[in-house]
This record gives sequence, C-alpha cells and structure tokens, in this order.
Amino acid sequence: MSTINRGRRAAVLGTLAALALGATACGSSGGDPLGGGSSASAAGGSGGTGGSGASGSTVVVGSANFPENVLLGSIYSQALRAKGVKVQEKFNIGSREVLYGQLQSGNLTVLPEYNGSLLAYLDAKSTAVTTQDVNAALTKTLPASLGILDSSPAEDKDSLSVTQETADKYGLKSISDLAAKAGEFTIGGPPEFKNRREQQLKDVYGLTFKEWKPTADTTANALKDGSIQVGNVFTTDPKIAQYKLVPLADPKNLFGAQNITPLVNKSGVDATATAALNAVSAKLDTAGLVTLMKRVSVDKEDPSTVAKDWLASNGLG
Repeated sequence: MSTINRGRRAAVLGTLAALALGATACGSSGGDPLGGGSSASAAGGSGGTGGSGASGSTVVVGSANFPENVLLGSIYSQALRAKGVKVQEKFNIGSREVLYGQLQSGNLTVLPEYNGSLLAYLDAKSTAVTTQDVNAALTKTLPASLGILDSSPAEDKDSLSVTQETADKYGLKSISDLAAKAGEFTIGGPPEFKNRREQQLKDVYGLTFKEWKPTADTTANALKDGSIQVGNVFTTDPKIAQYKLVPLADPKNLFGAQNITPLVNKSGVDATATAALNAVSAKLDTAGLVTLMKRVSVDKEDPSTVAKDWLASNGLG
C-alpha cells in the first residue's frame, strides 16, 4: 500500500486538488498509508462491491503521495489493463482529503485504501477493530456512490516503533510501557500524525510526549540517528528490519485493521474491473508487500516494474 490533515481548510483543499490532479509521475514523498483523520460526515448509504454501466469507459486509478500507495495503484492499473479495461493513471496526488473528494466527484474511479484508516476518517468515533467489523461499518458509512471491494490479507498498520537499544534500555514491549517515559521522548511521524493521534494517545494510553516532529518518510532514519525516540513507522516499511527497529505491541487496539482495500466510485467499475481488483486482493499479503516495498524504497526500483513483476508471478499480468 498509504499519506491527510484534519485541520486543512476547504479552500486550501480545493487548490491542492486542482494542482495535484495534474501529477502523474510514479514518485513519492512522505510515508503515510492514509492514516486515520477526520472528515465532514459522509452521507449515509451502502458500500457495495462495484457498479454497472461502466463498460467501455476509462477507469481512472489514483494514488496518494507515498511509495507504497503508488506501487499499489500501479498494481491495480496493470491488473485492470490485463483484463482489457481502459485505464488512466493519476498517481502521487496527495492526501486523503483531496483523494476522497475526487473519488466522490468521479474524477477518480479507484483508489488503494486502508480500511481502518478510511473508517477513522469517516467516523472518528467508530470502535470497529477487526477486518470484518471495519468493513461492515464502512459499508454503512460510505455514501451510496462509493463502495469497497474485497479487502486483501495485506495490512500496512501504524506502529509506534523504537530502536532495539531504546527498547532494551527502558524495557519497552508495548505502547503502554511508554507511559513512564513519554514526557522525555520526542515522537516523529508524518506531518499529519500529531493532528490525528495526539489526543487518542492521551485518551487510550495516557501518553504526553515532550515534542512532536514532522519526520515524514525519514521517520525510520530519525529513529536510527536518535533525533527522535519514538516513531510512527508503518509495518510494511523494510527499514524496520534494516535498522532493527521494534514496533511496540498495541494491546488496546489503538491501531485497528488496516487491510489494503480498493475504494471505488461504483458508477465507474463494471464486473470485469471488479473481478480484476478482487483477484489482486486475493493474492496480496503482508509478507509479499514488504518484499515489494524493499525493491521500491530500498533498492529504488520503479514501482511500475515491481508491480508488473508481481502480477506476472501471480498469474494476473
């Protein structure tokens, strides 16, 4: 899989949307799997698994502006093309606030989403944690024009991670263990992470950190060099293994299910497109995604090439 700031004003979002939709490069900045934020309440309606009447139309696949989401967008677009679907790619656009509005308007047709973060964006008070419960809640919460397709077993979850040295020094195994030291620690993550999670970390775990730093896609590096002590590193980031970081356990389920899930404008996908995207979800798992992300983030391979290889190896190309 992807980042999304709950505090942006509508006027700014409109400007960003207009600028961002011109971007089509398979690039990235940030490292945020579209983590939960807040939004204006969505209109009620059912989710669903794809629409009709889209035969012959162009499916516009979008992505957020971080490497995993660009990779997933490329997997989706190439899987659709392999089934004869006409596709336009609009990758590396930006935040969920921009992406979600563009999907509602029909300017985008398909997005690789993260079900738990999407639900948190639409309903900050939801208590759903499991994949099944999160998807059921999404189906009730999404407006009638939008739907989710099958979730993949692959998850890219938020974590609070520390270095092995910090974990050993302070006996840190879970987020709960941070309570005694948080006031001395600097925490880093995507620029939006403070807005999304500061109050939740206080409410759920009683954590108040000394300082919050916007470290974006350098969070793992900042942990390694000691400029932060706790970082919001996502669980498919290959730097967790590379730098021997320790994702702390989340016993109170602050970070629930984050299955990679296609979010679609139902009027823009037909049965062929739906089947192609569901086939991707059936094959995509977390371990495989970590391997793909190493090629993209560490080895600096082109996401479209990595996507093509994965589809071919899984009989979907």
